[in-house]
Amino acid sequence: MFSKDIGIDLGTANVLIYVKGQGIVLDEPSVVALDSETRKPLAVGKEAREMLGRTPGKVQAIRPMKDGVIADFEITETMLNHFIRKVNGKSFFSRPRILICCPSNITQVEKNAIKEAAERTGARRVYLEEEPKVAAVGAGLDISKPSGNMVIDIGGGTTDIAILSLGDMVTSTSIKVAGNVFDSDIIKYIKDKYKLLIGDRTAEDIKITIGTVYKDSRNEKMQVRGRDLVTGLPNTITLTSKEVEEALRESAYCLVNEAKNVLEETPPELSADIIDKGIVITGGGALIYGFDLLLAKELKVPVFIAESPLTCVAEGTGILLDNLDYLDKRK
Repeated sequence: MFSKDIGIDLGTANVLIYVKGQGIVLDEPSVVALDSETRKPLAVGKEAREMLGRTPGKVQAIRPMKDGVIADFEITETMLNHFIRKVNGKSFFSRPRILICCPSNITQVEKNAIKEAAERTGARRVYLEEEPKVAAVGAGLDISKPSGNMVIDIGGGTTDIAILSLGDMVTSTSIKVAGNVFDSDIIKYIKDKYKLLIGDRTAEDIKITIGTVYKDSRNEKMQVRGRDLVTGLPNTITLTSKEVEEALRESAYCLVNEAKNVLEETPPELSADIIDKGIVITGGGALIYGFDLLLAKELKVPVFIAESPLTCVAEGTGILLDNLDYLDKRK
């Protein structure tokens, strides 16, 4: 059997795997459930995510990726092994070539950790590419020409902002304000205002169902259940979109300011291109209501949401897998 080339979007919240010739074959949460005594994995991916915040004492549900980098090497390796086996990438004869995406501003040590984790799953060769570049390719931008393209990739652990031209990044930044921070903001807001404790999954549901970052753009309500911090008993409150906007405001503007900084460092010719073409936002955060409106208002540039923001990076790895020989030469 011939080895398959595999592209992996190794995210803080989800792992997507693209197999050459087959497309995206796996999209699962990056969560592993362990037996805390033996450290043996009990479940990986969707099954493990169901256990988050609901496990008995001896079962731990862990996210081995934090802020786009490996927080727990051993468990990341277990998770990758499980997923690659699941898509049949590692059969008896084959050792796949693997292309993995990482945030743009991580250190060489963090890059080596990602590379080593992939190599230990049995890869023949491992390539690393920066996330915003791959997201831009997956969103259908032609970054090979000498003209500026701007991408904002709002993931689970990091937001990558980059200006690309001639196939590479001209200016970029990576900040740890992304989906998980928005969830924490919602948890903190509800705890402070209503003295109600909710979990990460509930916060994520609120963000998706009634969340917005653009003032007065949405007017919806939702019943939220949690534990009352005063009585210790279960309680239900009604939350509005306006309150969620209030909760997310500080983090959303932190992201806007970083985008402004990147634009300020951009050569004037490329800035002119961006005014013409606009900015593309990708990643799960792009789906938060009003992000495109907020960025367009603050940056004074047209902003577009990619066609399928959640799968852009994985789609991009698929396109780059066809050009692995070019990556070999470049190295």
